[in-house]
Amino acid sequence: MIIRKTENHEIDSVMPIFDEARGTMAKLGIDQWQDGYPTRDIIENDVNLSRSYVVEIDGEICGTYVLQEGGDKNYDVIEGGEWLSGNGNRDYLAIHRVAIAVASRGRGIAEQLISYAADFARERALTSLRIDTHEGNVVMRRMLEKNGFIYCGIIYLENGDDRVAYERLI
Repeated sequence: MIIRKTENHEIDSVMPIFDEARGTMAKLGIDQWQDGYPTRDIIENDVNLSRSYVVEIDGEICGTYVLQEGGDKNYDVIEGGEWLSGNGNRDYLAIHRVAIAVASRGRGIAEQLISYAADFARERALTSLRIDTHEGNVVMRRMLEKNGFIYCGIIYLENGDDRVAYERLI
């Protein structure tokens, strides 16, 4: 299993993984990503900013996510709790847009993504990993808790949607 930065020519391989993730969430009755998010433009921007990563197994791209340094403005305010590393802290790595191909689920990819992100954060002397998800996304929430993330409260996206927020100290 190789985790590496996404290259521009691989966007066509990444977009169907998001389509599958949307389908899975729809079947579970979760409205997250059902409006076409993330769009190709968003993924292209992530790649151009060198923050998009893919998981490759035997030459096939089977997962993707974003590692965002320098804080996320959506995490500046948290309700119903507080961040483990402190509400004013910006020395964290945000994880966004996690998606794994249906055929590759159950192979420990999510755990490897988290491990890679933790190593990435340690190398940069960051204090923690932060991530958010839809309240109803119980599969993602279970995976996060299994991998040492602690529920911290509710954050709001730019469009006003609420998300449950988690953090794991490094």
